Amino acid sequence: MGAIWSGAGNLLLQVLEFFYKMTGSFGLAIVLLTIIVRLLLYPLNQKQLVSMQQMQKIQPRLKMIQEKYANNKEKMSQETMALYKEYKVNPAAGCLPILIQLPILILLFNVLRAYDFAGTSFFGILLGSSTMDGLAQAVGLAAAKSGTYGVMAVLTAVMHNPAGLANVHFYLGNLLLLISISVLTWAQQALSGAGNNPQMAMMNTIMPVFMAFICLSMPGGVMLYWGLSSLIGVVQQYFVMKKTKVEMLVKPALHQNKPVKPQSADDEDEEDDDDDEDDDDEEEEDKK
Repeated sequence: MGAIWSGAGNLLLQVLEFFYKMTGSFGLAIVLLTIIVRLLLYPLNQKQLVSMQQMQKIQPRLKMIQEKYANNKEKMSQETMALYKEYKVNPAAGCLPILIQLPILILLFNVLRAYDFAGTSFFGILLGSSTMDGLAQAVGLAAAKSGTYGVMAVLTAVMHNPAGLANVHFYLGNLLLLISISVLTWAQQALSGAGNNPQMAMMNTIMPVFMAFICLSMPGGVMLYWGLSSLIGVVQQYFVMKKTKVEMLVKPALHQNKPVKPQSADDEDEEDDDDDEDDDDEEEEDKK
């Protein structure tokens, strides 16, 4: 397994070096890599986004099926799967693009960590350094033996030497990119309609903060890849949402009416008694 990862890492490095020879910039090389990966994953990403919007479109029908077959889980499952099949919805479709991109992120992280960029930057973004590294260098924190800086160690150093934050060239580009990734994460959550679901609304708040924390230790090159990929994803998601809004104006044809709850035996007896009483009243009126 280690040989596979090592071979994949060398292949990714060769791709980056090939793009670097073409452009003369490692930043542009990462941009080209990002665009190619997004193009390769476009069908999967498009299918994921359409599936997510279709899930929103059929929510009223799903809710009605759940109400109608609340006491029959097997029938509920059958009707739900039939509805998914009718609209060609796959609830698990959203996981596949993410799972495919994870190995690329890990490989890119390892390659950028191991590669000596010698302070190479791209629009102020230090490709080989993380935001945490930049903050540590700005305040004069000595490098750790492991080559990485702990969050608490950096915060302590900042408190002891806040004037060092004036050395913005060490971290500003990476910090702005980190903030941009957090905003894009929030935008993706908002476009997906997570805010309309109280259970998912909290996730819309937590995920941007979580991504910001993760990105603190990411090299600028990895953040550049992730940020650009997220931006392309938001644009793609916007156009899918725009198209789906028009489609959602048409209400689903099936289960538009609220399902009628099955009657109990007592209710049926009461209805029969009422019918008998009505019949007796009609006979008395006829005699009169």
